Amino acid sequence: MAKTWTQLEEMQPSVLKMLKNSLIKDRLAHAYLFEGKRGTGKKEVGLLLAKSLFCQSPLEGYIPCEACMNCRRINNGNHPDVHILEPDGLSIKKSQIQALQEEFSKTGVESKQKLYMIIHADRMTVNAANSLLKFLEEPNSETTAILITEQIQQILPTILSRCQTISFKPLSPQMMISRLTANGVTPNLAPMLVQITNNLEEALELSHDDWFAQAQKIVLKLYEMLTKNPLEAMVHLQDQWFQHFKEKEQLDRGLDLFLLIFKDLLYIQLGMHEKIVYLNEKARLEQFALETSGRRLTEQMTAILEAKRKLHANMNPQLLMEQLVLKLKEGSSFV
Repeated sequence: MAKTWTQLEEMQPSVLKMLKNSLIKDRLAHAYLFEGKRGTGKKEVGLLLAKSLFCQSPLEGYIPCEACMNCRRINNGNHPDVHILEPDGLSIKKSQIQALQEEFSKTGVESKQKLYMIIHADRMTVNAANSLLKFLEEPNSETTAILITEQIQQILPTILSRCQTISFKPLSPQMMISRLTANGVTPNLAPMLVQITNNLEEALELSHDDWFAQAQKIVLKLYEMLTKNPLEAMVHLQDQWFQHFKEKEQLDRGLDLFLLIFKDLLYIQLGMHEKIVYLNEKARLEQFALETSGRRLTEQMTAILEAKRKLHANMNPQLLMEQLVLKLKEGSSFV
């Protein structure tokens, strides 16, 4: 469902403020580059801007009414003067840009105003990008271009120089939690997902992922083993850990989940219970927190971060985890 001006203003206040000023003063740029991480609302803001331009009865002169025929058609993706271009396969090809240019050489179907939006603009082939460049160099005063990217460094400098760049910030943890719970994620799981990813779509996918649910149990089990017997922890690595965290990305996520346990224990010791993310395990963690020290937890968190660094330096995953378990147990106050 399309998001309203108010909803997107909560997500990206500075972006919406800038667009509001440009609309009120009638000073919109002819080309924008919306850049930022996935899930930050770039495409939604692009569609909102389209509605602001085409709305038949905007509120306060710039807020789309969401009810007129133009707003409804843009929401349904079938307004004749609003064109959205996405990669054809892995890339955006020259023929797609040429077809767009051809479309724009015609008079607007219902008005002179036209808008086009290029999703994943960083995936344009060199020929497509050069073709677009000619288009951007001869702007029509009635045409608005919106390029959208998560990889601004992949955009040609010549294209960057012809666009007004607007950066979309990652969502705040509070905003993420409220949006996740609004989408049916349990209040106990939402805080953990926010620590794992700042991407709303990815967080929603993880909330339904059996692999992710099982990963949490395996990580907690490893911590529990560490508090009892390091030999058992080694057996757990062979029996469960390596069976579950097979790929490098999976192991990286496992280490992230592991690190969150130590953070939670530290928060408990500091009396900052509102920051805990393993909410379903709160009682057990409170018991574990009594059996260790803040200094020890800090050392262990440092060891996990070092393991993550070694993982990205392509160290053997099995050796890495075995070394980490021994390091975490060294001089532990549990013994």
